[in-house]
Amino acid sequence: MPQPSAILSQAVAADATRPALTFYDDTPGGPGERIEISRKVLRTWVSKAANALQEGLDIQPGSVVLVDLPAPHWRLAYWALAVWSVGATLTVDTHEGADVLVTDDPDSEVAGDCDEVVAVALPALARAFDGELRSGVMDEAAELASYADDFTAWDEAEAEDAALVSGGDRVTYADLLADLPPVPEGARSLVGTTDRGLFVRQVLQLLAGEGSAVLVLGAEAVGDDPRWEAEGVDHRAGG
Repeated sequence: MPQPSAILSQAVAADATRPALTFYDDTPGGPGERIEISRKVLRTWVSKAANALQEGLDIQPGSVVLVDLPAPHWRLAYWALAVWSVGATLTVDTHEGADVLVTDDPDSEVAGDCDEVVAVALPALARAFDGELRSGVMDEAAELASYADDFTAWDEAEAEDAALVSGGDRVTYADLLADLPPVPEGARSLVGTTDRGLFVRQVLQLLAGEGSAVLVLGAEAVGDDPRWEAEGVDHRAGG
């Protein structure tokens, strides 16, 4: 299969303005956000995060990045694509050793064991992390904008390199889209899985198939919600 970065580039070239991700935060007591991200905007987020990893944190093929963000969240999607753009290994298993941790909880026990930490504020309009950060922790909301909108990898992963560690399983770059249930070409897919490894693969699969995802965080994405008809949902992802 093509590299994930090539899949995203092909999607942008086909139609840059088409939605890639539409995100609903249905978390009880949460902000109730609805955010729509086009393919072009998604690529910009991915490029900035990849530049932060490569230039700021010296991540490269062979490095391991733990992304400890909730699924299905749009920020998890672009950080996963950024790790793959650099050619590193993405892990969503918190017990896995990692060179960098990307997290919305920089005070967690896991964060205490990591030298390099990126603190992610989940709200879309956040301009700084809400809370005091220890010295050396990167505040994504405050710092990511300083990185370039375009990205060129210094090196690329090989097809047999580990792309994803999830649930103890290691998935190579060649197999990122293997063994997933088929999705119709151009699907507008409702995605509600909390399995982070499955989620990032589903997003990549939809981009590869000219599709888009409607993400629902914090509540079951029930099929009879009138929002899904308004969004043009015509497929529901498993998991």
